[in-house]
Amino acid sequence: MDIMTGVGLVAGTIVIATMMLLGGDLHMFISEHAIIIIFGGSVSATMIRFPLSALLHGLPLGAKFAFTMSRLSAHDLVDELARIAEIARKQGPVGLEKVETDEPFLAKGIRYVADGYDLDFIRDNLERDRDNFLMHLDEGSKIYRAIGDCAPAFGMVGTLIGMVQMFANMTDPSKLGPFMATALLATLYGALVANLFCLPIADKLHGKLLDEETNRTLIIDGILMIRDSKSPTLVREMLLAYLPEKHRNAEGEPVPA
Repeated sequence: MDIMTGVGLVAGTIVIATMMLLGGDLHMFISEHAIIIIFGGSVSATMIRFPLSALLHGLPLGAKFAFTMSRLSAHDLVDELARIAEIARKQGPVGLEKVETDEPFLAKGIRYVADGYDLDFIRDNLERDRDNFLMHLDEGSKIYRAIGDCAPAFGMVGTLIGMVQMFANMTDPSKLGPFMATALLATLYGALVANLFCLPIADKLHGKLLDEETNRTLIIDGILMIRDSKSPTLVREMLLAYLPEKHRNAEGEPVPA
């Protein structure tokens, strides 16, 4: 679970709600008209930008990965692959059938090696799986960013609509306040949707996309070396290149060759 995403959203909501309560009642900040223009307009514009398949894949995948962490870090994957290479060296591919891991992508690679698939088959399938996953995660990032870009613009549209309605009813002072409130709340909603929710999630997904690309490429290289019967020490040393320089010396002792 990615605690920071949830903590950030809760903290931001508390700050905004506190400021609203200090100035009066929360009910004065609720406007059905503003909600319709912000959410309806942003969703409609996003539907125009992206095909249905991208929305169906990107939105749920983005929401899932914004609140979850990878099961294993790159540091853990290096240790895990070195351990698996040691098992393969001692017991052969058959010994990998009993290996368990919390990382589904790694488990798929281990199964390919245990089943005796050739090197090209393993490489092609794992790379295709990685690329498809990264594409959908990138779509999720782009969709949330698109909503974040649209929300302030539709907030301005809502403000303009409220201003037009206000000026069109200047002869009735009782309507000026509600129309002005609608105009201002549309801008408020647009800013909150964009800057508290959609744009931060889009940035979080972009960072996780880079992490997943590194981790899955590391797994592919490790699995291919294990399939090629490389020694555990060589597997570890080769995969350490994926880690930042400061983390490479913090690794544990190499697995004996």
